[in-house]
Amino acid sequence: MRAILATAGAEFRIALRNRWVVIAVALMVVFSLVLAAAGAAPTGDVGVDRLSVIVASLTSLAIYLLPLLALLIGFDAVAGEVERGTLPLLLAYPVSRLEILIGKFAAHLVILVLAVVLGYGAAGVAAIATDPRAGAGLPALVRLGWSSVLLGATFLGAAYALSALSRRPSGAAGLAIGLWLLFVVLYDLGLLAMVVADGGGALTTHVLPVALLANPADAFRLFNLAASGAVGAASGMGAAAASIALWKSALSVAIWPVITLALAWAAFRRVTP
Repeated sequence: MRAILATAGAEFRIALRNRWVVIAVALMVVFSLVLAAAGAAPTGDVGVDRLSVIVASLTSLAIYLLPLLALLIGFDAVAGEVERGTLPLLLAYPVSRLEILIGKFAAHLVILVLAVVLGYGAAGVAAIATDPRAGAGLPALVRLGWSSVLLGATFLGAAYALSALSRRPSGAAGLAIGLWLLFVVLYDLGLLAMVVADGGGALTTHVLPVALLANPADAFRLFNLAASGAVGAASGMGAAAASIALWKSALSVAIWPVITLALAWAAFRRVTP
């Protein structure tokens, strides 16, 4: 535990010097407040409190922003050490590769937690200050908060795996952006094309739910929309969210960080100094 904490402290100080803490927090706070300001319009139409509608909007924000932040923070976690020549020195200390990986993961996850808490907290305060009914949406905001941390943890693990596989920061950065485009943008476009081509057949009813749960970003969206009272106000995902059991999307959200971190450890073990 002492080795993990020491590694985490060193990584967090590096992140402070690189301004990643400031960048992540600033982006989350600014975008959350913008969505909070824009979230007042539909509340009268859908009959829910302002904060619940804001949570639906923040869900979409988290899907695009948090994976990108996690990938940008973690893409050089291993490749950067290799390129700078500091990996042999790091491995010379009485600390295992798993402890190094967990220490880096803990430090970077703290950055994401700070960004989520301050960003969503600012949106929640703004909503409650302008709508007396907004307190009813606090459970949805809390649920969005911890599930957002798990989403960020998933892509942190993926970033470490790509970093270990590429061994060069430039290559890891390219792979990270490609992974973000695949899971956040192109994956849903492919599913949409499948649904249109299938016309409501077996692919839509049997394959689509499994495909949605297989993508951490889609599982995160389904979990928060299915548990929210503002599903209809959020997007066209309402029907899909209603057709998949809540525990399935929750399980997918919870298990993906473990999977990606295990992949990162397996890739890191094969890296030679």
